[in-house]
Amino acid sequence: MYILKTRSEFDGAHFLKDYDGKCANLHGHRWVVTIEVGSEELETEGTSRGMVVDFGKLKEDLKNVTAGFDHMLLIEEGSLKPSTMAAMADEGFRMVSLPFRPTAENLAKHFYDVMAEKGYNVILARVFETPENCAEYR
Repeated sequence: MYILKTRSEFDGAHFLKDYDGKCANLHGHRWVVTIEVGSEELETEGTSRGMVVDFGKLKEDLKNVTAGFDHMLLIEEGSLKPSTMAAMADEGFRMVSLPFRPTAENLAKHFYDVMAEKGYNVILARVFETPENCAEYR
């Protein structure tokens, strides 16, 4: 199988509601997302002949997905009071409300699913919270 891998990075903050530890408090990360896509066959026609997919398109698509998280506060839906959300929005804070807890594990599955919806044969999505710690979804 042929496998291609690309990565994208974004800065974002989060907290884990009802977590018993430091991550219950608001904090930020330099998130790194890698996506691996693959195929048994290479394209046989057109400008992508001899490729799994065009690296430029793969990289651009992943960057477009992660750009929506850059310099945002990642919030699990319902984890803050509506009045807190309204006050933060009124102050101009940019937030992304997610239907899941913003853990590296859940983000890895999210990026996997989004890239698969774009038509890629995703093999693996990996999300690093720190240079030493990551979660994978395959």
